[in-house]
Amino acid sequence: MRLLLFLVSQMAIFALFFHLYEHSSPFRKEEPKPVHVLVLSSWRSGSSFVGQLFGQHPDVFYLMEPAWHVWMTFTESTAWGLHMAVRDLLRSVFLCDMSVFDAYMKPGPRKQSSLFQWEQSRALCSPPACDFFPRGEITFQAHCKILCNKQPFNLVEKACRSYSHVVLKEVRFFNLRPLYPLLIDPSLNLHIVHLVRDPRAVFRSREHTTAELMIDSHIVMGQNLKNLKKEDHPYYTMQIICKSQLDIYRAIQSLPKALQQRYFLIRYEDLVRAPLAETSRMYEYVGLKFLPHLQNWVHNITQGKGMGEHAFHTNARNALNVSQAWRWSLPYEKVSRLQEVCGDTMDVLGYLQVRSKQEQSNLSLDLLSTWKPSERVYQSEEGSVPTWS
Repeated sequence: MRLLLFLVSQMAIFALFFHLYEHSSPFRKEEPKPVHVLVLSSWRSGSSFVGQLFGQHPDVFYLMEPAWHVWMTFTESTAWGLHMAVRDLLRSVFLCDMSVFDAYMKPGPRKQSSLFQWEQSRALCSPPACDFFPRGEITFQAHCKILCNKQPFNLVEKACRSYSHVVLKEVRFFNLRPLYPLLIDPSLNLHIVHLVRDPRAVFRSREHTTAELMIDSHIVMGQNLKNLKKEDHPYYTMQIICKSQLDIYRAIQSLPKALQQRYFLIRYEDLVRAPLAETSRMYEYVGLKFLPHLQNWVHNITQGKGMGEHAFHTNARNALNVSQAWRWSLPYEKVSRLQEVCGDTMDVLGYLQVRSKQEQSNLSLDLLSTWKPSERVYQSEEGSVPTWS
């Protein structure tokens, strides 16, 4: 009996030492932390396209604008008043905790189709969320919407946890301050891809989607809405959007270098001029391989004909022509007024202003300057690096 007890005690001690060694050994291989990517932009800036560039990758779990649920719950609030709620929701989703949506959805059983634009996510159209489409192939939202819309909501979290990269696209941040805690959060591995676009092109696109963006625009204008003439609404909204994109870019310069390296700026115009090269740069930045079938898809989706079938869908179109459509479709009077409210942002981000109808319509005149954002640090009027706005 004593011998048996001795052997049992020795085995217990051995097991304890083995356990301690396993958890303290420098040779123990830890599970890699997922990469979290925030595609940060504004409405009508090509962010749905960039979201799809990430979302179609077989290593990516992608959701389009999850903060839509926050804004549609508090439509009488302001964009700045909702910043923290949006920030907290994104953190939970990055960590694949989908219970955060309980605060913004009706109680009771729900399906993954309860999520805003869920069919834009290839991850929700393939296993383990839905078995109709192979995980490593391009999916089409129209097909997914029909075949996968009955899947239970709990599969969203299961799918999220099965990917090495979680990518969220969001247009509802107007400065960098609420995102700073996420950048330094040890539970996250956050990278920001900041997509900007020529404000004149954004304005032209917004004119074609005024009804769809009405609630969002009212939240952006906030209490100033009642003091503005209706014809001034689009210009005031663009003034806020332009300032926010500039503030975000400038605020990055005040961060420690290690955090600056978590920020990647890309202009939509550069992307459509060299889609394969720029997509490759974005993938490399977040540690994704640019697979051959994705290269073919990116080429085909950007070299199509026409202006696209739907404003909010990613389908084949002549992306370069789309980026310049404002030059022949937007009256110069509107362009001139828009340049007044967005001039500073345009100058900093490399969009050259036009001074006449002739310059606007002269397509041989390139209005995109060549510059490298990593080489430009913008100083405030006092000569110091800009701080949080």
